[in-house]
Amino acid sequence: MLEIGVSLSSEEHPPRTLIEQAEAVERAGFRYAGISDHFHPWVDAQGHSPFVWSVIGAIAAVTEKLEIGTMVTCPMIRTHPAIIAQAAATSAAMMPGRFFLGVGSGEALNEHIVGERWPRAAIRLEMLEESMELIRRLWTGETVSYDGAYYTLDTARIYTMPDQPPPIYVAAGGGESAELAGRAGDGLVTTSADEELVRTFSDAGNKGPRIGQMAISFQGTEQEGIDLALRKWPTSGLSGAFKFELPMPKHFEEATANVTAEQISESIICSRDPRKHIDALRKYEDAGYTRVYVRQTGADLSPFLDFYNREVLPALAGQREQSVVR
Repeated sequence: MLEIGVSLSSEEHPPRTLIEQAEAVERAGFRYAGISDHFHPWVDAQGHSPFVWSVIGAIAAVTEKLEIGTMVTCPMIRTHPAIIAQAAATSAAMMPGRFFLGVGSGEALNEHIVGERWPRAAIRLEMLEESMELIRRLWTGETVSYDGAYYTLDTARIYTMPDQPPPIYVAAGGGESAELAGRAGDGLVTTSADEELVRTFSDAGNKGPRIGQMAISFQGTEQEGIDLALRKWPTSGLSGAFKFELPMPKHFEEATANVTAEQISESIICSRDPRKHIDALRKYEDAGYTRVYVRQTGADLSPFLDFYNREVLPALAGQREQSVVR
């Protein structure tokens, strides 16, 4: 059966709110959560971008069962992969068996800040693969020296390690990154119900989790949901690789100036009709996904969590049982 988790948006909330949201997600009975890792928000209206590793540490202290990980970290330019390896190992040691490291090739929005050249997509994928190799070497607990095409380590060792290293889930937006996820990752992460990406991942022989993210704006009325989503997430109306190249929130604000409410309602579910949520989730299941993280717009998750527990999840499970019986 399709597993449902919750995405926490660092771009949209201060750290205390994110911690409270994680507690609320666990209290509501959800097993999974993901949290975004940004230096800048997409647009200024979102207003936040706390350091994700501090927030994860606090979440570890206030939860007991919730499995959480980054969706996703870029372990390449802004932060050296050795530092990500240490941060992830510490997080996994604080949450035995319930932390994952989600990685991706990043966006200029977050990575340009250290003044390094922003490479083209093919180079970023090479860097991502090398960073994953380096991270896994460090997770052996041995002293590692490394001279790669992009990274160097000089006699580095991570002393604080979990009993088992966390899984690495790889974000994919195209065939090459999905192939990398299947070949070198422990799972796949995407932001849409893309059957082709799942097929490419699985064709590499990988049986790990296939994770999708689905955006909603469940508010008092559908129009309130659309209005809030248009203000907070106008980037949902954008498509194209140029999104990876823009360096500042103001550039995304310029790019989204003509995004319409209709475009937002097509990319973010703002309806209060449970059937629309169920049908959207089933698209992920039909495309071969095993888990979906739902990203709610706004600070108060309680109405959305109650709605899903009462109206969506039971119907989704019942629908699945009926299809199995048939």
